[in-house]
Amino acid sequence: MLLNILLIVAGIVMVLKGADLLTKGGADLARRMSVSELVVGLTIVAAGTSAPELFVSLVSALKGTPDLAVGNVVGSNIMNTLVIVGITAMVAPMAIARQTVAKDMPFTVMAAVLLMLVSLDGFHSLNLTGNTIGRLDGVLLLLGFAVFMAYTFRIAKSQKAEPSSQKPAPVWLCLVLMVAGLALLVAGSELFVRYASALAAALGVSESVIGLTIVAGGTSLPELATSVVAARKGQSAMAIGNVIGSNVFNILLILGTTSVVCPMQIGGITMIDMSMMVASVLLLWLFSYTKLTVARWEGAVLTTAYLAYLGWLLYNV
Repeated sequence: MLLNILLIVAGIVMVLKGADLLTKGGADLARRMSVSELVVGLTIVAAGTSAPELFVSLVSALKGTPDLAVGNVVGSNIMNTLVIVGITAMVAPMAIARQTVAKDMPFTVMAAVLLMLVSLDGFHSLNLTGNTIGRLDGVLLLLGFAVFMAYTFRIAKSQKAEPSSQKPAPVWLCLVLMVAGLALLVAGSELFVRYASALAAALGVSESVIGLTIVAGGTSLPELATSVVAARKGQSAMAIGNVIGSNVFNILLILGTTSVVCPMQIGGITMIDMSMMVASVLLLWLFSYTKLTVARWEGAVLTTAYLAYLGWLLYNV
């Protein structure tokens, strides 16, 4: 028990250090390449912080535990939106660009709704148990991801890097920092997930609940650490871009790839979980729309909403 706790703590420390390195490397690379921090957050940083979800989901599906794979993505997206944005906004209120509200956030909503739709085998019942996310569904998700990337590269051409008085690091150093940060993020998250999941399984908690909570929490640690560090450094565009990009990557790329490689049958994930994922994104969109800022009190509301959802999950264990 003590060893598990020490390894979980070690994983968290590795994630925090990795997030700091990835954020610095990403911000400097944005200035070197003359693209905006938002674009870097939507792509490079989002891809990096989504690596744990990809690893966990793919391995879980191949090992015959699809509830862990789907629960990981659904839980991670709920946590990204409610906890990560919530805590980040309470640490430092987040300024949201008008384009992010008008064009980027709708992608996250559409991705969440698309996952809900492909999880339904016909519309005769809202019960997801026994339904399959098959290879055709995976191809549809991957097509959605291709559209998202095409859009992101399009805005990359129109948005330039924000002026900065700080001299960015050389490109080679930016890449070294980002690779080192990503390695620490993946290794730290893997440590956390492995030993936290083992602890939860020993206590008799179901795969779906483990996926929605502990595994989702562990694989979302990179997003949390990266977003908080970015916001504290005044890089709220990268912080919100990281969350939006990660949510889209999680659904369209990760579940798309996983289901193409290994079709997944849904067991313990419910329509309430899917609805919570969609509702959380809509709530963030609403808060961002008002004054183009996520204020501290709005961050507190988002975090409280997650605690209420977590309480409901634990009550129904």
